Amino acid sequence: MDTPDVGIPEPLARRMSMPEQHAYLRERLGRRRVLAGAAAAASGAVLLGDGATGPALAAPRPAAAAVRVDGALVAPFGRHLAFGADPRTQMRISWQVPFAVRRPFVRVGLRPWELSHRIEAEVRALHTPALSKKLPAVEQLYLHAALDGLRPGTTYYYGVGHDGFDPASAERLGTLGTFRTAPATPAPFVFTAFGDQGVGYDALGNDQLILGQGPAFHLHAGDLCYADDTGHGKETDTYDARVWDQFLAQTETVAKSVPWMVTTGNHDMEAWYSPNGYGGQSARWTLPDNGPDPREAPGVYSFVYGNVGVVALDANDVSYEIPANRGCTDGKQTAWLDRRLKELRARADVEFVVVFFHHCAYSTSRHASDGGVRDAWVPLFDKHRVDLVINGHNHVYERTDALRGGEVGKPVPVGTSTDPTRDGIVYVTAGGAGKDLYGFGPGVPDSHEGRVRDRDAVTTFHWTRSREPSPETVGWSRVRYTGYSFLAVEVTRGRMKVAALAADGRRIDSFEVRRGSS
Repeated sequence: MDTPDVGIPEPLARRMSMPEQHAYLRERLGRRRVLAGAAAAASGAVLLGDGATGPALAAPRPAAAAVRVDGALVAPFGRHLAFGADPRTQMRISWQVPFAVRRPFVRVGLRPWELSHRIEAEVRALHTPALSKKLPAVEQLYLHAALDGLRPGTTYYYGVGHDGFDPASAERLGTLGTFRTAPATPAPFVFTAFGDQGVGYDALGNDQLILGQGPAFHLHAGDLCYADDTGHGKETDTYDARVWDQFLAQTETVAKSVPWMVTTGNHDMEAWYSPNGYGGQSARWTLPDNGPDPREAPGVYSFVYGNVGVVALDANDVSYEIPANRGCTDGKQTAWLDRRLKELRARADVEFVVVFFHHCAYSTSRHASDGGVRDAWVPLFDKHRVDLVINGHNHVYERTDALRGGEVGKPVPVGTSTDPTRDGIVYVTAGGAGKDLYGFGPGVPDSHEGRVRDRDAVTTFHWTRSREPSPETVGWSRVRYTGYSFLAVEVTRGRMKVAALAADGRRIDSFEVRRGSS
């Protein structure tokens, strides 16, 4: 016997927000699971923006009952953008729906009243088993559309929808979003960065400050939402998949218009999805697929925006501290990194190379430095004269002087400049995105703009291959700050101006990167 349609009375629905609709319908449906897009996933192929086909994810486990919900009463949420491999011509749009919908799509156009181009969306259904008596099984539906062949340097309007919910209709125009492709030739721009965000008022506040910078894109150095609150990458971790719903709704305020380029932290290794725990990341995000193997390491990729080459890495692959996924690419990521940095340095249009990943190469806070990162990647950063390295993991702001081979090549006090071709690389820990903050240990003070100190020696440690912390006394910790913060990087020809901004908007650090400066 068919299961009857389930919906919200129209007068009530018009007064309810998306989360309120979600809660209302969940209560009415009780413990029955929704059959999440099985038709789309089971077809074996999905339509992409150019009409090509690609493999679909495996069909979700059958739900207890198939429930049809009126599409007009199901509001999309959690929109987030990401570049394809070429930010000038490619954009990926992703979002979530609380219930299965028919024929999801994106409308896109150059004006909000001319969304004539319609692109079918791919459905990725994610099943999380009941992990405890307190946590029921969870079915989540993520939708993705690939936009290719876009015009460089162009602002587009878009809307996401499905049968019964057309973003081009008059009553839905308020749901439209915009994005802008990268320019055809380099021009000044700003990008932002942080790591270790989570869900809460401080995380949301940082999002709003980022939006005020007008960034061309945002780099997230991992530990996105902390649905896995333990972070060991094991099935014994504490995990609640529903936190992702809150995170994506929170992040939508920025990510619906600013490409949200993420990589993988230790809290993003979700052991219930695929052998390496990255099935959840692959379901929720569509990132450039030009890394060594998107299936093994979806957070490894690169792109060029203007005169900056950006490289995202998965430090779980080399971490000595947290070994759950150590060696997950069997050396392929490190070999790819060497090739990719060489390729970027050979390009005449690329002035600067920025690398971001989660675990710290150099930090003095709680997790300190990861010797696995130092052993595998720091020699390659030195070899190819990387200009800036951005990490998270430690929930503080900290940056080094210019380092070459682990030694200070040049002190870089606040407000000064450095030349990576001569002085070395500045490493920044930008882990103050919103999760509970760390400190720097007894007797180790903050040191930031307004309270600038002479560089002092700090006793800390780094993780070794045997997972034993090895003590070290360092003199490279130039700036330290224990509040919530993020990076804003202003890029022009020949110069990157790097600033760290606190939650109240104060500038707590700044320095410039100038290649080949005298």
